[in-house]
Amino acid sequence: MAYHRRNRYKTYQVKDKFFLKAKDEGYRARSAYKLKEILEKNPIIKTGDHVLDLGAAPGSFLQVASQIVGPAGSVIGIDLKPIKPLKNVKTFVGDIFDYNYLEKVLNGEKFDAVISDLAPNTTGIKFIDKDNSVELNLAALKTAKRHLKKGGGAIFKIFQSNQINNFLSAAKTLFAEVALFKPKAVRATSSEIYVVCTGFKW
Repeated sequence: MAYHRRNRYKTYQVKDKFFLKAKDEGYRARSAYKLKEILEKNPIIKTGDHVLDLGAAPGSFLQVASQIVGPAGSVIGIDLKPIKPLKNVKTFVGDIFDYNYLEKVLNGEKFDAVISDLAPNTTGIKFIDKDNSVELNLAALKTAKRHLKKGGGAIFKIFQSNQINNFLSAAKTLFAEVALFKPKAVRATSSEIYVVCTGFKW
């Protein structure tokens, strides 16, 4: 089935307690609490770090990362959609599959952490959506391989499926530790899960 990559990333919001909490606390999306919980258990982002966020719109991961790194650190976000400005954050509009563009804007920079909340536009056909999620994450993993500092960490959102093992196998060749984690802010009915990777080997 053909599809356009320019329409592949989707922001999904449910008006549950996390949605309302995000609105009350000034976060752009409920996903802020997913990242917060992940980082509480796996503190791969620290004060002064340099962080790359893939699939960054509307900016909730950027907000959390920027709060942690502080003025001594920096955060770069990339998405197909423009992102409203945030303090201590630089953003670019680009496609995760356009490696030449990514190399141009990142200019060989190395990061302490790469975080990704990428998700495909859903088609309603579950196996296609899940395969597309794996494809997106393999592209994100390729970018992480090129731009992570040795010893760095990464977080990837992926849809659970039989194909997830392909991604996990690829991640395990790059990282010392690879683990699955489902934050409380993820809907119980959702197939999304986060892959937390630490100890980048390269």
